[in-house]
Amino acid sequence: MNLKVAFGMSIIRRVKFLFYTSLFLLSAWSLAAQADTIITVGVASHGGAVILGGSVIPLKEVTLAAQVPGRVIDISGEEGDEFTAGTILVSINDDNLQAKKVAAQAQLSSAQNAMQNAHVQYNRELWSPRVYNPRPMAGMGMPSMFDSFFESSRMSGGGNKSIERHADLVTQETQVAAARFGVTAANSDLQSIEARLRDTKAIAPFDGVIMKKMVEIGDTVQPGQPLIVFAYSKFLRIRAEVPARLMPGLKKGMVVPARLDVGNTLVKVRVAQISPVADSLRYTVTVKFDLPEGVPGGPGMYAEVMIPDVNSPGRALPVVPLAAIQRKGSLPSVLVLDDEDNPKMRLVRIGARVDGDSVTILSGLKPGERVLVRGK
Repeated sequence: MNLKVAFGMSIIRRVKFLFYTSLFLLSAWSLAAQADTIITVGVASHGGAVILGGSVIPLKEVTLAAQVPGRVIDISGEEGDEFTAGTILVSINDDNLQAKKVAAQAQLSSAQNAMQNAHVQYNRELWSPRVYNPRPMAGMGMPSMFDSFFESSRMSGGGNKSIERHADLVTQETQVAAARFGVTAANSDLQSIEARLRDTKAIAPFDGVIMKKMVEIGDTVQPGQPLIVFAYSKFLRIRAEVPARLMPGLKKGMVVPARLDVGNTLVKVRVAQISPVADSLRYTVTVKFDLPEGVPGGPGMYAEVMIPDVNSPGRALPVVPLAAIQRKGSLPSVLVLDDEDNPKMRLVRIGARVDGDSVTILSGLKPGERVLVRGK
């Protein structure tokens, strides 16, 4: 009898435990269900627009290439390092050019000395002409006596001292001019070598960041070989290829909506530059849009721009609350209820915001469908 009573009490305890556990789970499910909301997809009037994909680019970007052959002996930094304008980013060995510079400097000094001597000779002929001042007697005077004798004989033969003096001056002027040309040529050679020496240095043309290194220390490079990609990335742009049919809806300076792939950030961008020529193969025009300062992400990331389509009439698009949008990586999705009220995840393409709490859906959803909005 006691065993039966004990067994019965054990069964009662188990039933009570299962009952209270079920009641607790049912209460928790009810609270969670009360936190969720089911909404019916509505519509919103939306003007004709086309969403185009593009990429984020720096405001300015240059590829610094080698100007002279040689070996890379120094690189100032790595990708992501910032430098100010005028900083030497890459250096190429210049020993050969330095030796040529020394030789050119010596040639210039020699030419300058020759020009100085030519000026002295010209001034001496100008102020003390040889035709009027025979050379002084040397030694016992015999050579000078013979020179004076022949000089006097020549002069007695009808020579004109003025003509001879003019000829001597012209000769000296010619020597001065030749010496001046020698200095100019030597100076030009030196400047050419100094220019080539400057070409052994890749210098930052503006404040910016190293985006990509294409060489390492010790590499041998040839003229025209890319060394480094340098960009000014404090301000960013979106570059998109816009079909030519949409160009009537774009003007320089106008503001259009855009969305960045990082965090699905919605921003306003300004049309900064429109290419004057369309691509002859794709029939598109390159358009650049200025991004606001401080946006997340950086060069190379994906972005979308909404371009007005003046040739397309307005249309009604599905609209849902922003709270209904779920993020799975970079792809937005919503939970759509089927006929049996089971939530199914569906990828959607988001359009522009209707107000502060709702957004249009470009594809993946139809008006009238039911969407589950998870409670927080």
